[in-house]
Amino acid sequence: MNHNASPSPPPHRTRRLLLLGVAALGVAGVMYLVRGPLLMSAPRCMAGRWHGCFDTFNGVVLMTFVAVPPALLLVWALARRRRAAGAASAWRISLAEVGMVLGTLPFVWMTMMPGSGAGIVPGRFSLVPLRDLVTMGPLGIGGNLLVFASLGFFAPMRWAALASAPRILALGAGCSVLVETAQYVLRLDRVSSVDDVLVNAAGAALAGLASRRWWRTATPTPSDRPRPVLTPAG
Repeated sequence: MNHNASPSPPPHRTRRLLLLGVAALGVAGVMYLVRGPLLMSAPRCMAGRWHGCFDTFNGVVLMTFVAVPPALLLVWALARRRRAAGAASAWRISLAEVGMVLGTLPFVWMTMMPGSGAGIVPGRFSLVPLRDLVTMGPLGIGGNLLVFASLGFFAPMRWAALASAPRILALGAGCSVLVETAQYVLRLDRVSSVDDVLVNAAGAALAGLASRRWWRTATPTPSDRPRPVLTPAG
C-alpha cells in the first residue's frame, strides 16, 4: 500500500476546473472564428479611441472579450471573500453577478447605438405583434434572443425570487420595454418594436431554463425552521 500517494482532488473541484477549461476553449474558438472583424477595430480600441471602437459592433465585441480575464479575476475575488465569510454557494453567486453584467451590458450597448439619422428623424415604433419577424431574418432574431440571455441565465442563480420561468420572462420583457422606450425617446433612428420585446423576453426565458439545475432556492429563516419537540424522559 502506497502511503505517499497524493490524494485525488475533490470531484466538485475537478468539475469546476473542467468547466472553466471548456469555457476558455469556447471563448478562444469564438475569437478565432471572428478574428478578422475584431482585428479591424483592435488598433482604435487599444489606442482608447471612441470612434471606430465603442461606436461599432466589432469594437464592442472585441472589448467584451478583453474584459473576460478581469471578470474571471473578479469572480475569484468575490467568491473568496464570500467563502471567508462562510456564505453558501459563493462561487455560483459570484459568477452569476459578474456574468449577468458582462453578458448583458455589451448587447444593450449595441442596441442603443444611434443610427445615421439620430436626433433628426422622429421616433418610430411598431406595435403589431409578429409583423417585424419577417424582416428581422435569422441573424436579427438570433441577436435579439441573446440581448437578455445572460440576464435570464444568471439572475435566478443569484436571486431565488426570480427562480421561475414566468418571472424570468417578465424580467426580460420589462428590461426590453425600457430599452425600446429609450430608443424612441432619445430618437436614436431605430424602430421600437413589440417584436423586439417578445424575442428578447423569449431569449431570457430560454436561457433561464438552461440554467434551471443551478437556480438558487430560498433558504428557511431561523423562525421557519422546525423546532425540536421535547418529550419527557420516561
